[in-house]
Amino acid sequence: MSGADRRESARSAFPWLLLVGISLVALNFRGPLVTISPVIGDIEQSLGITPTTAGLLTSLPVLCFALGTPVAAWTIRLTGAERAVAIALIGTLIGTIIRSGGTTAAAFVGTIVIGIAIAIGNVVVPVVIRRDVPPARAQLVTGVYSAMMNVGSMLTIAATAPLAEQIGWQWATAVWGVLILVALAVWGVHLRRTVAESREARAAEALAVTGSMQAVTGPTGVIPGERSAWRNSMTWLLAAAFATQSFSYYGLSAWLPSLYGDEHGLDAIAAGNVSSLFQLAAVVGALGVPFLGRARPVWLQPAIVGVLWISLPLGLLLAPDAYLLWTVTGGIAQGGGFVVIIASVVRFTRTDRETTQMSALVQAGGYLLAATAPPVLGALHESTGAWTAPLLAVLFATSGFLVLTSTAAIRAARTGAAD
Repeated sequence: MSGADRRESARSAFPWLLLVGISLVALNFRGPLVTISPVIGDIEQSLGITPTTAGLLTSLPVLCFALGTPVAAWTIRLTGAERAVAIALIGTLIGTIIRSGGTTAAAFVGTIVIGIAIAIGNVVVPVVIRRDVPPARAQLVTGVYSAMMNVGSMLTIAATAPLAEQIGWQWATAVWGVLILVALAVWGVHLRRTVAESREARAAEALAVTGSMQAVTGPTGVIPGERSAWRNSMTWLLAAAFATQSFSYYGLSAWLPSLYGDEHGLDAIAAGNVSSLFQLAAVVGALGVPFLGRARPVWLQPAIVGVLWISLPLGLLLAPDAYLLWTVTGGIAQGGGFVVIIASVVRFTRTDRETTQMSALVQAGGYLLAATAPPVLGALHESTGAWTAPLLAVLFATSGFLVLTSTAAIRAARTGAAD
């Protein structure tokens, strides 16, 4: 039996081991980004850095998401997809250990390593899902992958502060490497059961990812009837919407524990527990938004998500005592907002190539702006000594999400697609 026949046979049955492996991988692809937020005060004091500088520790990995695609393509070409996932996990583990070294240099070097490693994972895991999961189940596995990333964020935010009280922030952030080791062990079993990829298969995978990269740099030719995403105004509308979504999510993920500690007198453990609701509620949003897909009028779905998004900063400003409610509604919105935009990219494009171009441009721009959120909000807090200015910045961003996504939905309904 040829390699292609074996792969097709494997795809005919649901790959339970792969699902477990991807779930464990996902736990480690967002948690490391938010692990330090519950203990950011301890890190500032220990390293002698300002809140603005500390904010960079959460923004640098996000910047790597936008700029790390070439590394992902090179890794796939050199090793193949399954091994690239293992490399992403190993890199995340190494970065986690380095970041906990106790010096400012170690913190930043480790953070950059984590960002590059997860950037590889962001590209490689969808490749594995598309190739090795039966098409009818691909959406299920992708949903589990997305949900488990939020669960990973929730776990690390909730448990890091209690651990830090017992063993210090360095060990409390490093101990999450145990989850990475578990994921590596399960993924290693999957690797041993995977048919070795031929040189041609690896080259094909690399070409597919490289094609996505080249789409970002501009069109290399246009298929008849296909429109360049660069010249499609819907691309830039969705890019702006994704930027507001990402700015709000990463800024709040970084600073909500500190805000709740300062404004409501919560200790580090309680603030971390409350903030973890923001991550957990995202699962509800991600799974619930598709049920609104047939809602009419067409702007109702993004409008509902946008209003929920706005409720978090506006509620904390006007009715701060109900912060538990606003944390949950904002969490639902951040999970649903991602689905709204990515689903729009698919719906507003006509060919796979057009979808690749638009998706790359939308996400690259969004992550670039998201990288500025933690230091910007930290600087606003540091300069004013209060959380009003940072919340107003988030309110502006979430209001932009409401306007931009609703406008995109209305324009698409009028034209039948992006113009």
